[in-house]
Amino acid sequence: MLFDFETRVFQKEIIDLGPAEEYIVRGGRDLFHLLPRAFEGISRIGVIGWGSQGPAQAENLRDSLEGTSIQVMVGLRKSSPSRKKAEAAGFTERDGTLGEMIDVVRESDLVILLISDAAQANRYQEIFDAMKPGATLGLSHGFLLGYLDSIGKKFPGSINVIGVCPKGMGPSVRQLYIQGKETSGAGINTSFAIQQDVTGRATDYAIGWAVALGAPFSFMTSLEMEWKSDIFGERGVLLGGVHGLVESLYRYFLNIGMTGENAFNETVENITGPLSRIISREGIIGVYEAIPGDDREIFEKAYSASYQPALGILREIYDEVSSGNEIRSVLLAGERIESHPMGKVDGTSMWQVGMAVRENRERYSEKINPVTAGVYVAMMMAQIDILTEHGHPASEIANESVIEAVDSLNPYMHFKGVAYMIDNCSITARLGARKWAPNFDYALTRDAYPVIEAGTPADSNLIERFKSHGIHQVLRVCSRLRPSVDIVVREQPAVAAV
Repeated sequence: MLFDFETRVFQKEIIDLGPAEEYIVRGGRDLFHLLPRAFEGISRIGVIGWGSQGPAQAENLRDSLEGTSIQVMVGLRKSSPSRKKAEAAGFTERDGTLGEMIDVVRESDLVILLISDAAQANRYQEIFDAMKPGATLGLSHGFLLGYLDSIGKKFPGSINVIGVCPKGMGPSVRQLYIQGKETSGAGINTSFAIQQDVTGRATDYAIGWAVALGAPFSFMTSLEMEWKSDIFGERGVLLGGVHGLVESLYRYFLNIGMTGENAFNETVENITGPLSRIISREGIIGVYEAIPGDDREIFEKAYSASYQPALGILREIYDEVSSGNEIRSVLLAGERIESHPMGKVDGTSMWQVGMAVRENRERYSEKINPVTAGVYVAMMMAQIDILTEHGHPASEIANESVIEAVDSLNPYMHFKGVAYMIDNCSITARLGARKWAPNFDYALTRDAYPVIEAGTPADSNLIERFKSHGIHQVLRVCSRLRPSVDIVVREQPAVAAV
């Protein structure tokens, strides 16, 4: 699918992804001087919420627009426990950059709505009523569109509606932006979407927003495609799938005689270490090419045994997402969350063992484990195939199934474990990971690992389809558009409230 767009401020370019061509916009600090032109007609940007994305986007926008006449203001509930955090980041009532949520909505020309999905569903009408005619509503996730569709409602016809969706958690958006102060091009890639354009400026507003966040490159999608791929992806290989995979594979290795430390190293450390590094730079096919001799046959058997079990769960997830069931599930969980808060997801024995492994990494080999590689790559490829089947753009498929995993999320699991990775994401993502990880765990344990242990030959047709898959060309191109530096993960605060 080729999404075309016109911009009066930035340059677009076309890239050949093999299966399709797409237009992109390259970012970089050398474009910051264009932001006042891109945001023509905007004097105040209101960032609403202080969850996973809120701090990063507010701070990045403020820094990128420094020296211009455009003010960035944060809007929070008066009772929000996040007010002190926002003040510590330099947003204060005294200087007019911190205010009550609806007041900021009312005063802003661009309202970037980053409160939780459940809060958006509960307060959307109040927010719509407060917005000025001709103002722009900015979303970093299409959940609200999915919710409105499910109840037969629409956005007000008097406002622009745009999406700019970073392909990584909020802490990554901020950390890579900071690193980019020394190296231009460091940042998190974004998708952007134009749902409504009543002023004729919506496209430049969206691209300007993406550039100001520090995105190395931005690609166009639709808000509907985005929310479906995003909710689906985080329940799949990005969060829920990889969590279920490592839990089940760890037990598999214990059952065949490994120590706990070695089992952790051959699962989690393999994925977040050598596999993520190779995939980031050389694509998924680079893993296959890096596996030597007899180990390649083991990879093929593991891949062949795991692909169909993963595909079955992923197809179910996509159906649940696209039907609106997963949106309803998130909203129902939000109603229960006060009486049944989310617990940590790293309470099993493997994550306690993992703490010791992380403290003594020099003792362990970084050699690729062909079983782990086969199972992980099979899950990635199954997710890619589901998104392809449903017509998602190639760049979106690559980002939601591969790039976001290896360049944004897995480094957090490498740094401090699965809970640290999952719980720095949105509430919707955290709920989805907890819900679907056990499904992947069970499906792989029941249907894949017995086949691997039995030494069943690989399905040669499935392996040939993997080796010739169009995603490899997509990733070859996208690897040239990745952040100019690897993220340096640092301690992040827990996800805050609105």
